[in-house]
Amino acid sequence: MEEFSSTLLENAVNELSRLPGIGRKTALRLALYILRRDEREANSLGQSIIDLRKGIKYCHICHNISETDTCPICADTRRDSTTICVVENVRDVLSIERTGRFTGLYHVLGGVISPIDGIGPDRLEIASLAQRVAEQDIREVILALSPTMEGDTTAYYIYRLLTGSADAKPTITRLARGVAVGNELEYTDELTLGRSIIDRRPFE
Repeated sequence: MEEFSSTLLENAVNELSRLPGIGRKTALRLALYILRRDEREANSLGQSIIDLRKGIKYCHICHNISETDTCPICADTRRDSTTICVVENVRDVLSIERTGRFTGLYHVLGGVISPIDGIGPDRLEIASLAQRVAEQDIREVILALSPTMEGDTTAYYIYRLLTGSADAKPTITRLARGVAVGNELEYTDELTLGRSIIDRRPFE
């Protein structure tokens, strides 16, 4: 463990190293960088983080992040409200939006089924998805989950749930396999992801 000449520096390094992918060496480098910047820049950084934590909500419809109860995507009347793209997390929404190839709505699960991690269907936004399909005129549900074991398990669970209980069963599709098996959706390049959306196929 490093010995710091300043408790304030040590506290900053400890907090920065809590961030995913940030080790203590990188945390120290970031802390020292902040110290070298103008005080107004440091204050601006700190305030933006505080504002983010206090101001961000989750859309009550699709569970995407938003500054209002309904996110801008769900509130946009130009979007195709009959198509829902089911994704694991908010990062996947951002990735798909960057492709410019999808004009429907989203549903953010908040994760995938992973028994080894103690994550079952009840800990995800699956029940609210089933409710949307049952109560709204949804004609297609796209399962845009990463082609991992957990993603495939979650997709199959949702497929069985929606085709087994809904009165008016929507078409269930999945991304074309342009996305490499085992890859996380957020790391797929925009061109490949865009083609996978356009070339989506029935879930089997």
